[in-house]
Amino acid sequence: MIKLFPTPSPTTAVHYLATKCVDTTKHRQETKWFMPWGPNQCDKIRTFDEAMAKKIEANNIVFAVHIPLPNKEMSPWFQFMLVILQFDIAFKMYNQIEDGALATIDVGLAYRDDTVSEWTEMAHSYEQRKLSCNFTTAKTFENEGRYYECDLLPFMEVGSVAHKYYLLNIRLPVNERKKVNVGIGEIKDIRLVSIHQNGGFTKVWFAMKTFLTPSILIIMIWYWRRITLMSRPPVLLEKVILALGISMTFINIPVEWFSVGFNWTWMLLFGDIRQGVFYSMLLSFWIIFCGEHLMDQTERNRFSVYWKQVGPIVFGSFCLFIFDMCERGVQLTNPFYSIWASDVGTELAMAFIIVAGICACLYFLFLCFMVFQVFRNISGKRTSLPAMSKARRLHYEGLIFRFKFLMLVTLTCAAMTVIFFIISQVNEGHWHWGEHTVQVNSAFFTGIYGMWNLYVFAIMFLYAPSHKRYGDEQSSGDTGGNSGEDIQLTTTITHVDGPTEIYKMTGKEAQE
Repeated sequence: MIKLFPTPSPTTAVHYLATKCVDTTKHRQETKWFMPWGPNQCDKIRTFDEAMAKKIEANNIVFAVHIPLPNKEMSPWFQFMLVILQFDIAFKMYNQIEDGALATIDVGLAYRDDTVSEWTEMAHSYEQRKLSCNFTTAKTFENEGRYYECDLLPFMEVGSVAHKYYLLNIRLPVNERKKVNVGIGEIKDIRLVSIHQNGGFTKVWFAMKTFLTPSILIIMIWYWRRITLMSRPPVLLEKVILALGISMTFINIPVEWFSVGFNWTWMLLFGDIRQGVFYSMLLSFWIIFCGEHLMDQTERNRFSVYWKQVGPIVFGSFCLFIFDMCERGVQLTNPFYSIWASDVGTELAMAFIIVAGICACLYFLFLCFMVFQVFRNISGKRTSLPAMSKARRLHYEGLIFRFKFLMLVTLTCAAMTVIFFIISQVNEGHWHWGEHTVQVNSAFFTGIYGMWNLYVFAIMFLYAPSHKRYGDEQSSGDTGGNSGEDIQLTTTITHVDGPTEIYKMTGKEAQE
């Protein structure tokens, strides 16, 4: 995919090693925050062996992580912050990881906007994460101290980065009677990876949306004005093209500019909703677009004809919305929640992603079938072309060629959209949290987003009626034996009414 213009790297991944702080307070009546470095840094220990030597209990150890690293600041231009977690667990013969082991995490998140003020709590939660670790060598005394290979765990997602400094305090409370954090092995360290959008990429992305919004809005107003100047009411295809332009404008409007000045944590969810609305409209448009050009005996130009095809698209989009609300909706109040944290949630999410991918592929195959039918029917109508005069025959051959090219562009756009949708869903998987896949997804989205805008612009431009024959095209177009051929011969290969005339011709042919 070639992007419209060069963009900075979309995301940055920063690695952190949690500092082990010692909580010496007797009574925890109010929240105390532990800083890993700086003037008010906590009392630290290097290893758990040191803690045992000093008789420090596991419940008094706090893993502290300051985001960002020293001498750096976070920025609202980063848009979101995704944090993943990984345990460093050493193998011990008498303290092995049990099957299905759950790590219980007591985690707090705080923020501040300067280096001297007190920390303000942003979120606090008790979470459980299932450990998935493998020990690749033999479990013998000789291999004690070697580390398990553990999967990355989804940990936190914040929908805005409104503050300069963030602090995570993580505890692993132990309660042998209640089997809390028992059988999880000997944890040595906690590592975090923070992923956020780059400020440079955000500015390019905002500029792109700011430029494209008036472009689509102007062409949409121009298009509908031409439709309203017609003596007849708008047909179904013209209405659907307008709806497609409205949905494209809805996803284009750069409301993200406000996220730079306001702490709007719901922007990720709102962005998903806007994209879902556009998906529904685009997929429905392609079905109606192909159906309206089928030269068969079906009475068309009515939305009810397409309910069997459009209905599943709307239902699928609603399911996507529910799936998104189950995770990002909950994260509005608890940023540490993840649907991948439980076995049931993981199985449901995996099943949903697989079904969504299969449905997207089936949709594309069905669209290919409809385009094939359109091409076959048009080819059948070409048998009448040799009886026309040379000028009229060349004119119609030009129209058919341009229309077939538009249908192939539509099919290419649909293929790229389906590929993008599947990649987006796959990247939602918790095993794909990482710098590489997120970057590919963001860069690909830039190209797909530009393609959508260009396609919608071209459709509205090509299907806007010509200004030459507003008043009499319908009244004069239906009279005479060769009414479908009575069009101006001055039409060039680039005439904007080419697809419109093909559409009118197919409509008349179907009714004969």
